[in-house]
Amino acid sequence: MNFRKKVKQDDLEINFIPLIDVLLVIIIFLVVSTTFSKFSELKINLPTAEANQVDKKVERINISISENGDYAINEAPLRTSTINNIVTNLKNAANKIKDPVIVISADSDSPHQSVINVMEAARIAGLSKITFSTKVK
Repeated sequence: MNFRKKVKQDDLEINFIPLIDVLLVIIIFLVVSTTFSKFSELKINLPTAEANQVDKKVERINISISENGDYAINEAPLRTSTINNIVTNLKNAANKIKDPVIVISADSDSPHQSVINVMEAARIAGLSKITFSTKVK
């Protein structure tokens, strides 16, 4: 004979409140201990330019570069676009001018190498004053 009372078994359940407390403490610890570092960025301070009045006394040599990379010095087209040809034409254009300013007018779609070729030719020809012409928006 069994004289013991039957023990009613309670349903098993998981208590989530202590679990939530522990997780919140872990999250707070991680947030406080984490160092916030910035990713390295390329910081560039672009120069500002203001339009100055053009001095009428300054002698200029205008070099135009088309979008195809064709050159023209003082509106006279060049037959070949080699640096040596540009140097000779620059020297001829600056023959009687004392310390001329070279104004490069390049199309916005012209190759970058074309502008570099003109700058290199000016350096070889001994002309150091170079400027670029732009269109006002």
